[in-house]
Amino acid sequence: MIIGDGGHASVIKTFFDGDIVAIGDNATRKRVVEEKMREGWWTNDVAIHPTAVINGPVSIGVGTVIMAGVIVQIGAWIGKHVILNTGCVVDHDCIIEDYAHIAPGAHLCGNVHIGEGTLVGVGVGIGPNTKIPSWSIVKAARLDICPCTQ
Repeated sequence: MIIGDGGHASVIKTFFDGDIVAIGDNATRKRVVEEKMREGWWTNDVAIHPTAVINGPVSIGVGTVIMAGVIVQIGAWIGKHVILNTGCVVDHDCIIEDYAHIAPGAHLCGNVHIGEGTLVGVGVGIGPNTKIPSWSIVKAARLDICPCTQ
């Protein structure tokens, strides 16, 4: 059973048929998982797209979703109900705590520690040995396009 009916869930349904809470918002996903667990629901499933690359021994918690084109390198530790979204890179020895979301195209260098519930935005690069506190938002860079004047 895929719990969720938004865009994130619609993508997961294209490659996974199991038990996952497919809600993109981290706080809502945590709330729904906790509600479902109180009702007796549980999953041991992990949704991994067939084009994802998991290189070497890594730890991946239950309920985690790894989308198309993701790369996870040796020694990474991924918590429960995490979203590794399209094309993100998690390099060696990173720690990503429960309910975090690494957005499309984000790159985590080696030994990065992402706290619980944190959102790392689209295309963000985080340098080695960086720790991001729980429930943070690391915003994507914004490109302002202005009309040219000559």
